[in-house]
Amino acid sequence: MSAKILSSISVGYGALRRSSKVCAAALTVFLCTNTSALAAEVTIVALGDSLTQGYGLPQGEGFVPQLQQWLTTQGADVEVMNAGVSGDTTAGGLSRVDWTLTDDVDGMIVTLGGNDLLRGIDPAVSRANIEGILKAAEAKGVEVLLVGMTATTNYGTDYKQNFEAIYPDLSGQYGTLYYPSFFAALTQAGITADAVRTYMQADGIHPNTLGVAEIVADIGPKVLELSEIAR
Repeated sequence: MSAKILSSISVGYGALRRSSKVCAAALTVFLCTNTSALAAEVTIVALGDSLTQGYGLPQGEGFVPQLQQWLTTQGADVEVMNAGVSGDTTAGGLSRVDWTLTDDVDGMIVTLGGNDLLRGIDPAVSRANIEGILKAAEAKGVEVLLVGMTATTNYGTDYKQNFEAIYPDLSGQYGTLYYPSFFAALTQAGITADAVRTYMQADGIHPNTLGVAEIVADIGPKVLELSEIAR
């Protein structure tokens, strides 16, 4: 570097000053561009069960990769991490939330409770687990999109009401974003049972590739809102 500076001096102070200005301008552009890029990047983790994990679907066609692609097409500088574990209950999500929320995580999508329903777990237990997850996010300063759950009447209407109330209640209490149900896009008014089946896998529980695409298109704007809040 010293040789270059001496060479610049030899061609005159004016040339050196012009060269310095060019270098300073280039350095400013480099720093501003890279700082802006770093500031724009948002990391969102999707904490959930098989619906999040992408059960029964080819790689790249599950919820997280399709959501990632949707966000990219919207021009959002967001990375979505898959923290879905098939068969996980709200207790399982609570047990791993602390190590899931690493320092680089800015936002979290929580989709848990389906396996609690299948096992008939006491809604009070599920509520306590989800609240524990939200408390962990709050302690880390991580913004949350809480996805609700629609229960069947297999365990009675009281059970259904108590379980479904968990999500809007806790969302309001902890100030999270809220999306009513993972399957909201497939259960809207006017959609027939036959139409819903075309979006589901043979087990009738998990969406197929087309179903995931519909779900992502509907929940996507909420995730985009989460990324903006978390930025």
